[in-house]
Amino acid sequence: MKRFLYILLLAGIAAACHQPEIIIEDFDTFKVTSIKPAPVAMEDGTLNPDIRLMETNCDEPETKVAVTTAALAVQSILGVTTSNSVINIAGTYTGHDIDGSPITLSGKLLVPAKGPVKNLVIVSHYTIGANYECPSECFPLEGILAAKGYAVVMADYIGYGITADRIHPYMHVESTARSVVDMALAVKPYLEHIGKKPESNQVILMGYSQGGATTLGVMRLIQREYFGEFPIKKVYCGGGPYDLAATYDTAIEMGKTGIPCAIPMIVQGVNAGQGLGLDLKDFFTPKLLSCYNELINSKQYTVKGINVALGTNNLHDLMTEGARDKHNPKTAKLYKALMINSVLDFWPSAPIFMFHSLDDQTVPFENALKAEQAFKGIDISFDFGHYGNHGNGAIMFITNVAKIL
Repeated sequence: MKRFLYILLLAGIAAACHQPEIIIEDFDTFKVTSIKPAPVAMEDGTLNPDIRLMETNCDEPETKVAVTTAALAVQSILGVTTSNSVINIAGTYTGHDIDGSPITLSGKLLVPAKGPVKNLVIVSHYTIGANYECPSECFPLEGILAAKGYAVVMADYIGYGITADRIHPYMHVESTARSVVDMALAVKPYLEHIGKKPESNQVILMGYSQGGATTLGVMRLIQREYFGEFPIKKVYCGGGPYDLAATYDTAIEMGKTGIPCAIPMIVQGVNAGQGLGLDLKDFFTPKLLSCYNELINSKQYTVKGINVALGTNNLHDLMTEGARDKHNPKTAKLYKALMINSVLDFWPSAPIFMFHSLDDQTVPFENALKAEQAFKGIDISFDFGHYGNHGNGAIMFITNVAKIL
C-alpha cells in the first residue's frame, strides 16, 4: 500500500482564501546508491575484516568469558550461515524529520546472494560516533543474518549517512524509530522488484545498545500505526538503555560512566529531539564545551576515539553541578523528557528475547531489571549472565540471535 505525506504550504500570510499547494512525497521509494557483493568469511575461514564489530570501550575491564573470545565468536557466527555471500545495498529513502516533515535519509539493505528470503529483519544500530560507522558506509555485523536467508534493513538515523551534517537526536526514540520504520516501508516494494520478497510477511526486530532501546520504540510504533503492514514475529533486544532517567541517575550517582560521551550525547540528543530549548552551557563544563562540536558533532571520531580524547570518565569533569542535580529546574525539564523517551510504557504484543551482560559498565544492568519488571506477564525470555563488557556482549548477543533464528 502506498503511503503519502501531504504537506500544506500556504502561499502567503493571508493565504486563507487561496487553495494551498500540495506536495506529495512517496514513502515507498528506495533509491539505490551502491550495490556490493561481499563474503562473510575469507578463504582462510576467518570473518571478513570489512565486517564492523562494536568497539570495546577503553575504560571497561576485559572479562575473560570463553564464549565471547573473538576466535570462538567468529566460528560460532560462521557456523550458522547457510551462504558465504551477501549483497550490500546502500540507498536513500524519504522519511520523517523530527518535526514530521519529509527528509531524505539513508541506510543499508543486505540480502542473500542466492536463494529465497525468509523474513525481513529490521535492525536498529548501536551507538556510533564516526559517520563511516553508519550502516550505509560499512558492512555491519548484523548483516551476517543475510547469509542465513534473511533480508536485513538498517537505517542510518537522522544525523548520519546522507544527513551527517545534522545533529543526531540521540536517544530521541520517536524520531529514530520512525527513521527505521520509514526505511522498512521503502524497501518492501524494492525487495519484491528484485525478486527477494520475503516468504513470510512477519518481520523480526533486533537491536543492541542504543539499538536495543530503539527496537522497543520501533515495536511500539508498529503496534500503534503499522501492525497490518508489519506483523511482528519476534523481537530481540540487547544491552539497551530502556529507562533513560534511570540510566542518567545511575551515572550521576556513580559519578562516572563506562562511555563518557554518552550522557552529554543524551542531553544534546533529547534536547534537539524534544525541542526543549535548553542551553548546553548549563549542562556541559567549559572543558567539554570547548571540544564538543569537534569530537561529537563532526562525526569524525568513533565512540572510543571520543572517550580517549576526553581523557576522563568522571562526570564532574564533563557535566556541571546543575546538570548533576535533578532538582535544578533546567535539569528537571530534561528529566521529564528522559522519561518520555523511555520505552517501557507499552504492552508488547509479540515475543521478546532480552539480553544483558551483568558485567556491562556502559549501559547499567538496572535497565534490564526495569524491563523485566515492566513486562511481567508477557511472552518474554531473558538471558542475563556474565558475558563480558558491553562490546563483548554485543558479539554474544548477535551470535545468539544468529543461532536462534
